[in-house]
Amino acid sequence: MTVTATTPALNYEQLLAAIVAPTGGIEIRDPATGAVVGSAPFHSVADLQAAVTAARTAQPAWGALSHAQRGEALVHAADAVDANAEALAELLSREQGKPLNGPNARFEVGACATWLRTTAAFPIEPEVLVEDDGGRAELHYRPLGVVGAIGPWNWPMMISVWQLAPALRMGNTVVLKPSEYTPLSVLALAQVINSAMPADVLHVVSGGRDVGEALSSHPDIDKVMFTGSTATGKAIIRSSADTVKRLTLELGGNDAGIVLPDVDPQAIAEDLFWGAFINTGQTCAALKRLYVHDDVYGEVCAALVQVAENMPMGVGLDEQNVLGPLQNKAQYDIVSNLVRAAKDSGATVLIGGEPDAHQQGFFYPTTLIADIDNSNPLVAEEQFGPALPIVRYTEIEEAIEMANALDVGLGASVWSSDPDAARQVAARLEAGTVWINKHGAVDPRVPFGGAKQSGYGLEFGVEGLKQLGAPQIISF
Repeated sequence: MTVTATTPALNYEQLLAAIVAPTGGIEIRDPATGAVVGSAPFHSVADLQAAVTAARTAQPAWGALSHAQRGEALVHAADAVDANAEALAELLSREQGKPLNGPNARFEVGACATWLRTTAAFPIEPEVLVEDDGGRAELHYRPLGVVGAIGPWNWPMMISVWQLAPALRMGNTVVLKPSEYTPLSVLALAQVINSAMPADVLHVVSGGRDVGEALSSHPDIDKVMFTGSTATGKAIIRSSADTVKRLTLELGGNDAGIVLPDVDPQAIAEDLFWGAFINTGQTCAALKRLYVHDDVYGEVCAALVQVAENMPMGVGLDEQNVLGPLQNKAQYDIVSNLVRAAKDSGATVLIGGEPDAHQQGFFYPTTLIADIDNSNPLVAEEQFGPALPIVRYTEIEEAIEMANALDVGLGASVWSSDPDAARQVAARLEAGTVWINKHGAVDPRVPFGGAKQSGYGLEFGVEGLKQLGAPQIISF
């Protein structure tokens, strides 16, 4: 099996031409302007079968390569991503809606290259478990076979890399199904990555729900990785049961942040803002409900408003914008309905809350809601958009109880000038990751996964790699 080392550079038109459906397909429109981006192939279950067969045929030779050889291929893939970064970012901005600048399209493409390189470099050595007069036992990790990945529309390129990079590094081949909302971004990313990979180790099948269902139940898929809603995750668990597939599920969240009374509101305001509004709030591990102590409540609210007023929202290809539209009408309606329910309940709108009826695209204004009850739907349900409820509390026990009350627990954060106090609160929060004085800051070296109904399994780091391997004990 040959690993190539090319870094072709395509412009936007060339990249798009390489992936669009020559005839038919599904029309993809820019959520900011309504303009047609291109027609994505709409693959069938038969196409999925062909992809799985090809991936399974290619896997033994790929799996037989050393970790160093597979790592080298991932580094070449990262080089290819870098060479095509601007074209990839433009396509991502047009299809997903996120601006080029800020923690958005260029950031996402750069993260893809970073994750590929970092994943390539992790050491995976046999672990000696026992070595004494009675013998020696070692723990090894073998390839699973074919990994099926199902990705979301909010970070389509980056999350695809989170799935495919460790799977490939561990000697598996991959069949990836992107969201129907953002297939072009993932097809383009795979086009670039495959320029540095042997044939058939990575396939993208761009289809509908039937393709996703077939992938999660396919007898020749050995593991499924999924990022998306809890409801869909439960359906994947059910459909994978007959073939006893391994699963990594990163499901819905409704992350809480707790602000202690010792903070400097001005000092934390911008980090709070981006914790909530990165990708215009369309992030699983974004800050979605903020609990602020009564002593600093007014100051924190005022500081957040000041930051929000200076964050331009608009069409992603305009260089000055850092916030974009909701990616699709269904998500726009969810945010709009939740904010309306908050307003109807008597909560205070500090900024936003009134979409411009004459504006083209799925733009919802940056919205901060204060004086809101913890049971309000905007707090209790995941909004996944640019609307942050800010809940007042007086006792830390009350804040912890409210933060832990939901059946999800992806991430959480504590904000304080006292590291010891922050760590004590963090240890009591029911979430897979708790950040202190930041929120949502993922790192390819640090394992990430959810608690409760936010899923199970870990991604990133050596622990994430191990979850893409089959543990085998060799005892002698």
